[in-house]
Amino acid sequence: MTKQERLAAANEHLPPCLQILNTRLLDFDSEAGTAELEFEVSEQFCHSVNIVQGGNVTVMLDAAMSHALFLQETDVVALPTLELKVSFLEPTLAGRLTARGKVIKSGRSIAFLEGTLINAEGLVAATASSTAKLVRRR
Repeated sequence: MTKQERLAAANEHLPPCLQILNTRLLDFDSEAGTAELEFEVSEQFCHSVNIVQGGNVTVMLDAAMSHALFLQETDVVALPTLELKVSFLEPTLAGRLTARGKVIKSGRSIAFLEGTLINAEGLVAATASSTAKLVRRR
């Protein structure tokens, strides 16, 4: 399958929790273990004055990190999070946002991941690190 076919397939099979955030996988590099997603977040995900609620910010970061892993390790069928840390650096406003995920290290059963959320002004709005369990196809 070509890279364009994999992008199209990933975008066709986004889970509902990402579809509602108007998510689109823009790019990935399976060798480098990276993925870039774009979100068009409406004000319905804000808690006050157009500021996106932190749980929704976390969803975007988690999605970027997990896509980086799923597109690198094609035999992984599930990726339960064991630990997740999010740092909120700038207010995240509704609108177009970009999340980048990276696989830092992946073993047989555990992966270490990092994510960055960029706001419309190009500033890093939030970062995340995650430890996840790899559930592989038998």
